[in-house]
Amino acid sequence: MPLPDLDAEGIDIAEADGSLATLMPDDEAKNAATLEAVFDVPVHVSAVLGRSRMDVGDLLKLGPGAVLELDRKVGEAIDIYVNDRLVARGEVVLVEDKLGVTMTEIIKTER
Repeated sequence: MPLPDLDAEGIDIAEADGSLATLMPDDEAKNAATLEAVFDVPVHVSAVLGRSRMDVGDLLKLGPGAVLELDRKVGEAIDIYVNDRLVARGEVVLVEDKLGVTMTEIIKTER
């Protein structure tokens, strides 16, 4: 099945019924519509700020307000995983009163 060109000038617009309307040429819109079947497939997404290693005894001693040193510096890119596969790197951003992630680099891996 041919996939739509993600670099195309098309704009996706969510319809009231939750479907996706795409402002693309007809043949590309048909290809995008064929992907609609996978839109409801659940995936596990995680953003890893850093890692730390410690003994279980030290972990049990942690309490509210404890500071845990990570292996990355402030401002360094974070890793974004989808289903335990590294797919991108990004930055933590603040949107109103919530944290978010902006993807700055897509990781292309060989299968």
